[in-house]
Amino acid sequence: MSGWALTTYGVLALTFMMIMYALEHRHRYLVLAFACGCLLASSYGFLSGAWPFGVVEAIWAVIALLRFRRAGRTAPDEGQAR
Repeated sequence: MSGWALTTYGVLALTFMMIMYALEHRHRYLVLAFACGCLLASSYGFLSGAWPFGVVEAIWAVIALLRFRRAGRTAPDEGQAR
């Protein structure tokens, strides 16, 4: 991958990740999208040779996936009286 293409990929991956992080309070599926953004950023880190960045972003992806699962279990049932 050329330097320009890799840089563009990194900018897009990190921008997507940050936007999903900012919006994740709106719906639990945005937490899942944030996890995907972390995986994209992680792959950018490994492709660019910055493996510590890739490892940290992979860890954030796992944390986000756990938060996504937990949000599904604790969400109130729709249609039930409160």
